[in-house]
Amino acid sequence: MAKRIILDCDPGHDDAVAILLALASTDELEVLGLTVVGGNVPLHSTLLNARKVVTLAQRECKVFAGCPRPMMRDIVTAEHVHGETGLDSGSGTPLGEPTVPVESTHAVNFIVETVRAEPENSVTLVAIGPLTNIAVAFAMAPDIIPRMHELVIMGGAGFEPGNITPAAEFNIYVDPQAARAVFDSGVNLIMFGLDITHQMLITPPRLEAVNRDGGRVGTVVADLLDFFNQYDISKYGWEGAPLHDPCTIAYLIEPAIFEMRKMHVVVDTTDGPSLGRTVTDWWGATQEKPNAMVATGGNADRFFGLITERLKLL
Repeated sequence: MAKRIILDCDPGHDDAVAILLALASTDELEVLGLTVVGGNVPLHSTLLNARKVVTLAQRECKVFAGCPRPMMRDIVTAEHVHGETGLDSGSGTPLGEPTVPVESTHAVNFIVETVRAEPENSVTLVAIGPLTNIAVAFAMAPDIIPRMHELVIMGGAGFEPGNITPAAEFNIYVDPQAARAVFDSGVNLIMFGLDITHQMLITPPRLEAVNRDGGRVGTVVADLLDFFNQYDISKYGWEGAPLHDPCTIAYLIEPAIFEMRKMHVVVDTTDGPSLGRTVTDWWGATQEKPNAMVATGGNADRFFGLITERLKLL
């Protein structure tokens, strides 16, 4: 039976691949809707990009507009990584105009209403952007927390340095107060941070395989990832950029790709150089009860193979 998911996102190149992977994997996943938040680029752009990606997939999927900014601070965006549109391409060719409308229901209300309406333990939330929509939903309706099956996030860094500050990963840094509330909520939480995503590099052979073997959508994705690669290759000196967000979807499809470890995680919300840091207690030094299952390793070749195989299905 397919897992029923709500995908909360801020597209973004890696968000786009995550959306496409989810929509292609109908045997394993039923996407109940995309909820969109401001993050990689402002909300009007992430919302447009989500609609363009669903249109590219040629699958039915509702799109809901969510929170445009963090709970307690100004928004930080990442045009320096994703380009002005959030989905700039290597060739300069933009995605086609969307045919998918924006639903009238606010994303937070959709999350609350859906989790309440569906059978207990049947809905998984997947959050691959800042956690604002999720934190607001939990604050509005704490009764949905025990009703959910799990929350799978891309965010944080246990042992890797940050990618937006020396201490913090981007999604957590954008809204650290929201992230702190979510980690402290008691939800069944699965964390894919930089420790795992920095193992999933878009190397030239993997990019070529997406372009060659991923069908009509694979060609488009390869063009997008060609642009996405440029900033991180120059930043890190690696063979390719890390492909962050699709790790969450790949885990739901084929969990054996990843190695996981249960531990206690705290989000630093104090002003200063550690703002947004996810402090992960690998050895149980605090003796605090573990509150997250954290991805620590994975099979990068299988991860990219899965993406390429599924893109061809669209």
